[in-house]
Amino acid sequence: MAKKSTRKPNAAFMKPVTPNAKLAAVVGDKPLPRTELTKKLWAYIKKNGLQDKKNKRMINADDALKAVFGGKAQVSMFDMTKLVSKNLS
Repeated sequence: MAKKSTRKPNAAFMKPVTPNAKLAAVVGDKPLPRTELTKKLWAYIKKNGLQDKKNKRMINADDALKAVFGGKAQVSMFDMTKLVSKNLS
């Protein structure tokens, strides 16, 4: 009989991170777990229609996101997480 193991969420993901001033303009300045941060980021992208219409994997940055993305006008959703990490403490 196999013992059923309950899956624990990764503690690193749940540890609150603090966005810097550039990122706070998009997701707010309260410390929050990475999971919530990503949700808020996507909510912002969808609300402002920043997902590229032709290529859904690309995010078109508005002025607030351009600051977070290091001045890039367009980034892929995979590069986005890497760029966002640079704006956390």
